[in-house]
Amino acid sequence: MNKLKHVFLISLFGMALFSCQDDEDQTFDAPVISSFEFGEGGSHSSDGTAYRGSDLHMEAEILAEATVASITVSIHGHDIEVGEGETEWDFSETYTDEKYMVKNPTFHEHIDIPATAPAGEYHVVLEVTDAVGNTTEVEGHLELMSPVTISDFEMDETVVRGSDFHVEFMINAMYGIHNITVDVHAHGLTPGAGEVEWDYEEEFEEGYHELTEAEFHEHIDVPATAPAGEYHVIFTVEDEEGNIIAYESHIDVTAN
Repeated sequence: MNKLKHVFLISLFGMALFSCQDDEDQTFDAPVISSFEFGEGGSHSSDGTAYRGSDLHMEAEILAEATVASITVSIHGHDIEVGEGETEWDFSETYTDEKYMVKNPTFHEHIDIPATAPAGEYHVVLEVTDAVGNTTEVEGHLELMSPVTISDFEMDETVVRGSDFHVEFMINAMYGIHNITVDVHAHGLTPGAGEVEWDYEEEFEEGYHELTEAEFHEHIDVPATAPAGEYHVIFTVEDEEGNIIAYESHIDVTAN
């Protein structure tokens, strides 16, 4: 009986030793990342675009033979010029939430984008590391845009006083247009005989208010008494969230 017991214990020890060696010798393939998508957070877009002052939706499927140990997201710009009131934006965060520390997690996060981040193209990297040190990464490019944009701008270069000048441009406003303001003024023009200093400012809402896309098309009257010379013209678009974009140009007012 004792002999049988001794043989049993030896066999059990041998099986345990073999099992441990098998675990140590086992290899795992690196994680596989699929269905990687990102875009504007409010609509869960996957088109690779987002708006500053909003958030970025990011999602990916991860297949991992070994348990995931960490997921890192990094975002940085490509030669982006930082304008007035803007701050360079680089993002990096490592996620070790319990929901991701499994073998086949779905990564899903919303990343806040500062309102001061410069618009332009950003490089996005998603990196997954498993418990045995295997690492896989995928890359993409994000186009960061302002929530309000002006494009396809056209305006007359000159106008005869006593007539009007034409201006048109496209507006895209993620949150809807609140109003459009036109400001025309001159610097250093001295009115002559029969002339009156001309400063113009008008707010446009009708036909534009709350639209997310619109063509601004107006004709601005120039008084016959306006002094001839160069005038500075500023077009300002404000959306329903208080975001503002301005576009500046110049026009020459002539006597005839």
